[in-house]
Amino acid sequence: CSLPSRDRKREVQATLQIAKLKEEDLQNTIHCLSFGQNVSSADYCLMELDDTLCKHIEAGQSLVIRGDKDERAVLCSGDKTYDLKIADTSNLLLFVPGCRTPDQLTNSQDSSHVVHTQIWGFCNSYWELRKQRPKLKKLKKLLMENPYEGPALGGQEENTENRYTMQDLLERIQASEEEIKAHLETIHACQIDGYWRVLDFDYEMKLLGHVTQLVDSESWSFHKVPLEISLEELAPLEPKDMIKHCLNCYGRRFTENDEVFYALHEDKVCRGLALMLLQNAVKFNLREFQEVWQQSVPDGMSTRLDQLKSVALVDRTSNPETISLLRVEDLPEDTVERFNHLFTLREKWTEEDITPYIQDLCGEKQTTGALLTKYARSSTQNGIKVFNSRRPVAT
Repeated sequence: CSLPSRDRKREVQATLQIAKLKEEDLQNTIHCLSFGQNVSSADYCLMELDDTLCKHIEAGQSLVIRGDKDERAVLCSGDKTYDLKIADTSNLLLFVPGCRTPDQLTNSQDSSHVVHTQIWGFCNSYWELRKQRPKLKKLKKLLMENPYEGPALGGQEENTENRYTMQDLLERIQASEEEIKAHLETIHACQIDGYWRVLDFDYEMKLLGHVTQLVDSESWSFHKVPLEISLEELAPLEPKDMIKHCLNCYGRRFTENDEVFYALHEDKVCRGLALMLLQNAVKFNLREFQEVWQQSVPDGMSTRLDQLKSVALVDRTSNPETISLLRVEDLPEDTVERFNHLFTLREKWTEEDITPYIQDLCGEKQTTGALLTKYARSSTQNGIKVFNSRRPVAT
């Protein structure tokens, strides 16, 4: 396209004739393309964005690709995580700066004219994005490298290794910042000296025990626990920040007449105390467990087995019936691996039993029923619908 303008136009007209195209059917502006110097397909990558992510970028916000060397990369916005997948295209995609699309041309020219345009790069593939579940199992694993066991006792030095700031976690965890923050709240983590720490389970239960014993000794309603009095009473035993953190984990804060109270959440308290009872037992006689469990909770609270969905599994087929610890957070994140693991634990599952352990695998607009149809085979046993593996499972 280094020809004079008139010759370039003749060349275009000749090309149109060979292609059997009519000039009047085309835009008046004709782009004559040429490759710039040192153009390479490796210079650029293309990514297809939906409307939400386009607006995210146009608003000046950023997208971040996250993943360690041994992990498949994901893309994160401020609150969502996307899988990255390369899609090939049979058409060569050209990068042309300043090139205007037909809807941007005014066609104000009376006759066709040629515009010389240089190609900066080309590509025959692009990145496709698909929203996916954040990979958060690694988050607790990192924090459990150095769980917080309470203030160091006199003469002891606190372990300062393996502690993580939010920036550290953002660099290691394949999830958006909002998803990480939400999960930190779920696992009862807190910030101590600028680092995110998860409490050692025994220490967390110790804090909860102090709170529930105080409620019982003061004959308070667990729906109305005064913050300031609680902090004053328990300050000789534990740091005030830790007592407050415990109340935030197991209660709901509210204000009445300028005084702050917490309403303890019955299900969360009962669930926590059940985990404490189950953590050291392989299996627990169900009837005996229910009796001990009810005795361990504050007066006025009622224990129910549905409070333990996704953390404990009841075996109705054994004699006597038993209950054992099985936390969904300890199961594989991958869907196929999750089902394989569940079917090694139990050959056949009722829908009621398996649902709490696959609920978190559901994508957008996906149901547990759809997952079971895809990854399990159904049958009827004693009039009850049960699910087993579609393939032989190694035990």
